[in-house]
Amino acid sequence: MNHWIEHLAAQGARFHPDSPTQVEDFGRALGTADLERGFVAPVTDLGLIAAAGEDAASFLHNQLTNDVEHLGTGEARLAGYCTPKGRLQATFLIWRDAESIYLQLPRAIQAPLQKRLTMFVLRAKAKLRDATAEPRCAAVLGLGGAAAGDALRARVGALPDAPYAKVDGDFGTVIRLTDAFGHPRYLWLTTADDAVKALPLLGETLALGGTAAWRLAAIHAGVPQVGQATQEQFVPQMVNFELLGGVNFKKGCYPGQEIVARSQYLGKLKRRMVLATLPDPAARPGDDVYSVADPDQPSGMIVDAAPNGAGGADALVEIKLAALDGEVRHASAGGTKLEFLPLPYPLDAPEA
Repeated sequence: MNHWIEHLAAQGARFHPDSPTQVEDFGRALGTADLERGFVAPVTDLGLIAAAGEDAASFLHNQLTNDVEHLGTGEARLAGYCTPKGRLQATFLIWRDAESIYLQLPRAIQAPLQKRLTMFVLRAKAKLRDATAEPRCAAVLGLGGAAAGDALRARVGALPDAPYAKVDGDFGTVIRLTDAFGHPRYLWLTTADDAVKALPLLGETLALGGTAAWRLAAIHAGVPQVGQATQEQFVPQMVNFELLGGVNFKKGCYPGQEIVARSQYLGKLKRRMVLATLPDPAARPGDDVYSVADPDQPSGMIVDAAPNGAGGADALVEIKLAALDGEVRHASAGGTKLEFLPLPYPLDAPEA
């Protein structure tokens, strides 16, 4: 990974002050117009847990909110890991190859989550390892926008043809994610050498961003990421996780399953995750938001936020639905006002 990070530094990458490997941007924060036209971003804040062994799938199936036993090698899925009280400790993008099952999550919480999962392996024939720096996935590039498909196809050939489809080859692994701004997003995991060669060529037609740009695209796709500041804050439905296919209600038990099922089937959900923009670039995951009509207690919490290239931030906000009828402000009832934007999917669960 050092080779990859050194290359990014030479390209003018600016790094997060608290993380010497997290690329924030390349001199400016990309805005939504950049993301809609087409962008490429080295994604350096995500880690990768790999699980191998004949019981790896069944072990993870019994721990996560989604079906792992029937996960095919040509697909990816979202999944969550909950406390016994049904609160999300992590959200993952998961996929598999012939040898291992991979769980991608924020690097900042990877080590403790990996340690916790390992505690429950017990007699199962499964072993977890840190795969973040393994050669085949040592570099991660996120791409999206109108021009991204053609630019990436020129490097890897055929692309996945549907959200959460996956293709593998000598180039590494490409996973198509849900759309943002009406265009596909792709995650390309490859070797550091291949990424070093590809990035300048991709940058000829795509805007160059960093982890903030990748998070901004995910925010506009309405896909949450649970990190350090938001662990154990949300039942999956509070961040629309079941609407995104991250919860399978027909699989067997997992930690917190009874509470997650109860939230789904008993009464109407009163909290959801919505998309917002605000002129405060300091908005961060874990920040409270307040309804002006009820100023004494928080009405919700920022799930994720990223600079929007216009001097402010766009955010995913978990909130009481009743609060959306009035003004909502950041950090206090007298703070910066949030403006709500439409998500790319409806908040009502589909009919069974």
